[in-house]
Amino acid sequence: MNILTITKKNFDSEVINSDKPVLLDFWASWCGPCKMISPVVDEIAKENSDIKVGKINVDEEAELAQNYKVMSIPTLMVIKDGKVYNSSVGVQSKQNILGLLK
Repeated sequence: MNILTITKKNFDSEVINSDKPVLLDFWASWCGPCKMISPVVDEIAKENSDIKVGKINVDEEAELAQNYKVMSIPTLMVIKDGKVYNSSVGVQSKQNILGLLK
């Protein structure tokens, strides 16, 4: 599955109105831990066709980050049926990330 670049413009169509759970990765290019977790998120996207995976650059999409009260990055958030189902902050193992989706 492709990784989506989520912006304010496509947020509703790709995330809120998605028929699949969406794993969102809030990140920034200057964030070391974000760079560490990114390949893990990419791997999960490739291996799980039953979910959508999107990345939100907090520098470019500050309003989305504020709306979801993202204070630290990386923040991973699972949205199901338009609502936040689960979230975590900081570097997580692949197992922990998959656990957020259950």
